[in-house]
Amino acid sequence: MLAPDRPPMLLQQPGRMGPLRLKNRVVMGPMGTNFGTTDGFSTERDKIYYAERARGGAAMIITEAMVVSGNARNHRASLCIFDDRFIPGLADLTKAVHQAGSLVCGQLNHRGMLLRRSVLGMEPVGPSPGKNPATGDEVRALSKSDIAEIQEQFLASAVRLYRAGYDAVELHAANGYLFQQFFTPRHNRREDDYGGPVENRMRLLMETVRLIRSELPDFPMMVRLSATEYVDGGYLQADIVTLSKALEAAGVIAIDLSGGTNETPELSRYCIQPPSFPRRFLEPYARPIKDAVTVPVIMAGRMLTPEDAEGVLQAGSADYIALCRALVADPHWCIKAFGEVKRPIRHCISCNVCFERLTLELDVACVQNPLMGTEFETLARLEPGLEGIRKQDTRVLVIGGGVAGLEAARVFAANGHQVEVWERKHQAGGQMDLALAAPDKEDVSGVWTYRVAALQQFKVPIRTGVEPTVASIRGFGPDLIVIATGAVPRDAPFPINTNVPIIQAWDVLRSPELIPEGSSVTVVGGGMVGIETAECIARRAGHVVILEGQSVVAKEMARNNRWDVLLRLREANAQIVTDAPVVSIEGDAILCGSGQQIVRHPAGDRIVLAIGARPLRDVCQLADAAGVPWVMAGDCNNVPGDFLAAIRDASMIAWAAEEKFPTRSGKTCTLR
Repeated sequence: MLAPDRPPMLLQQPGRMGPLRLKNRVVMGPMGTNFGTTDGFSTERDKIYYAERARGGAAMIITEAMVVSGNARNHRASLCIFDDRFIPGLADLTKAVHQAGSLVCGQLNHRGMLLRRSVLGMEPVGPSPGKNPATGDEVRALSKSDIAEIQEQFLASAVRLYRAGYDAVELHAANGYLFQQFFTPRHNRREDDYGGPVENRMRLLMETVRLIRSELPDFPMMVRLSATEYVDGGYLQADIVTLSKALEAAGVIAIDLSGGTNETPELSRYCIQPPSFPRRFLEPYARPIKDAVTVPVIMAGRMLTPEDAEGVLQAGSADYIALCRALVADPHWCIKAFGEVKRPIRHCISCNVCFERLTLELDVACVQNPLMGTEFETLARLEPGLEGIRKQDTRVLVIGGGVAGLEAARVFAANGHQVEVWERKHQAGGQMDLALAAPDKEDVSGVWTYRVAALQQFKVPIRTGVEPTVASIRGFGPDLIVIATGAVPRDAPFPINTNVPIIQAWDVLRSPELIPEGSSVTVVGGGMVGIETAECIARRAGHVVILEGQSVVAKEMARNNRWDVLLRLREANAQIVTDAPVVSIEGDAILCGSGQQIVRHPAGDRIVLAIGARPLRDVCQLADAAGVPWVMAGDCNNVPGDFLAAIRDASMIAWAAEEKFPTRSGKTCTLR
């Protein structure tokens, strides 16, 4: 949160893109939501989602990539624009965004060779024959008549956007989709007018731009490009500069820069970055394009804080900032950054749960934002008490000082209840130290720091080293207890008869020195905790082996982030064995099932267990004995999971419990 006496930032300054006047320099970048219907219609969820980000201060909202052809669906519930029947719903959406104070741009896309047969039987098509690199589906090369038909589909879709009240249209020519497939020599092996030299490879996009401009000369157009592909054999910097200058000459009002390609998880990391990537990482590739054109340049690429975004503008690397995941995490990022709302920003932690859910054909959700995608995702619900907190004489005791406990305490305190948090350990945080122990996870701390800052603002005490008793609970006199005591590591479910030291992964993450230098270590369990523990000790130990019972490691982890860890494990020469469920540990061997056989794996010098956790619920009996109503939140309430489940659970439980408190007279106090 910015100091009130801080001078206005460049981010706050208005600007122009062609005929459009933007009230500040923040643009919401496009990302799918799967909030639409399975037949492509916009819904009330879309409208609420985009309008709230407009109310949160973004100058322009670029809605998710819309499908220009019924044969080219992105996802089962992605927005479509290939028929006039979609216009009324999109017109409602644009009206809602305009009423909330923002411009709205519609992005048009064709996934080309990245279409998936698993999504409504879509046929992958591209510049040349080949295979979808993600699925292996055969790719059919487009004929010239196919190309002309697709260009007409883009034109017809742009006309529909215009009729639906959009302020501008953006062509998606980035991130590995059809226009980029034609532009890159990695995929374009054509020998006709659409292949070969750069002028031919950019012909598909340029012809489409000119076609739309000729029919809709007064409809502002932007184009999104990948500033670089981050892969050998891709287009050159000179190529993308040539394309950008040609687009400016053709009349586009802005160049919107992303990076990379969504072909595979390994490459997709450059589009949707994990936390190991540096902030502002696209900047070196954006600057040459910015220097080559005079139209405004918009830049995306892991900007989490106002300082990140301001730094890009101050450096002259872009004219506007595109935030997407940051605005998913906090729709009110802008008005908080500008000091209009005196609450901390919920910083995106780059966990990529949002993108992973989209890839799995689920609706988008967010670890930091538990109300994401719901009808009550409003400033009043996300940040209650802004108009002054109405103090009540009801008392809430939260037992457990992890993120779930703090989230519940935040909601109750903001709604005026007298709240305390008790934590048994001498330091609050629950499993935060585990989450931060693996390399390059510093940004995950945002899950914790946002909630600590909020509780400090509300003057909620977090008491550590407190062992709850019946007497102490009664002494506090709570009307409600929130039990958020989390989980503890699960004991091994198989027989153990060995002298090899066995250590829980949680202990190793907290104290890596438990692993002797140069030792041989076997990690039993290849979930997210298992692979992050292995990475944490891989360079300390002489040899690390991960044994995982399933066919895929860390399947609960966002695939971009998982690939990031796996690549580093590969560099450290760690060995991963899948389809190896442990049957027992005997002597110096770990016995794993393999079909009808038992395979012996050397145990090494240390065995690390990463086989999950179990809920810790012992406080429930104390609450019953004290005669106080209680609810559970977080890992102790569910099968222990992740921050997404824990925080959403705690938030929803706090709001649900709010409805059950007796109505009492209260006094309003304003936070200073």
